[in-house]
Amino acid sequence: MSTLTVLYAILFYIAAAVLVAGLVRKVVQYARTPAPLKIPTTPAPTTKTGVGLRLVREVVFFESLFKGNKWIWIFGWIFHFGLLLVTLRHLRYFIEPVWLPIQLVQPFGIYGGIAMVVGLVGLWARRVLVDRVHYITGPSDRLLLALLILIGLSGLAMTYLFHVDVVSVKLFFRGLVTFDFSPLPADPLLLLHLLLVATLMIVFPFSKLLHLPGLFFSPTRNQVDNPREQRHLAAWAKGLEQ
Repeated sequence: MSTLTVLYAILFYIAAAVLVAGLVRKVVQYARTPAPLKIPTTPAPTTKTGVGLRLVREVVFFESLFKGNKWIWIFGWIFHFGLLLVTLRHLRYFIEPVWLPIQLVQPFGIYGGIAMVVGLVGLWARRVLVDRVHYITGPSDRLLLALLILIGLSGLAMTYLFHVDVVSVKLFFRGLVTFDFSPLPADPLLLLHLLLVATLMIVFPFSKLLHLPGLFFSPTRNQVDNPREQRHLAAWAKGLEQ
């Protein structure tokens, strides 16, 4: 087994460990954070079923963003939908045999990569051209967008310009899962793409990308609007009433 294969295997094991441990840590932190006030964003559902449906609409359709700014919603939804297709398409590298739904999504995953880059460019333009957004944009925001765009462009380049041995790539990643290691192709563009993906995995738990799990713990979204019917009392404050 080549030194290159060993280095990238170690890199992805570290990246996966950081990603999982970081996400678990943040989810536990979110779950333990007190919510002393009843602060659902109105108009809000008055039942738990309604709250569940509201979260579904937020995750699938970005409902609040649609109401707030149509242009941001368009580019944000295009990016996230493209990212979903790309993620589903890449599952073929980890499973054998490939499930039928994953087989069916393969042609659409290619267009998902294009949609992903288009959405990211639109979000980048927003941070450059809109003064009030440009003012609050920090280096980390630009670096995250640049990282995602480079991942998308390098992936598209391997699809349309510089083809790689996808069978060998699948054997490498299947080997990481089963601990039966296979050589990684020494293709420069592939190595760059994988390095960028591993970097994203490592920085994900420490970045603004945590809005993904954070949405489910936001009291403005996950609370029932029933302050008249039921007094809201945070779990940590219940002992104070004794």
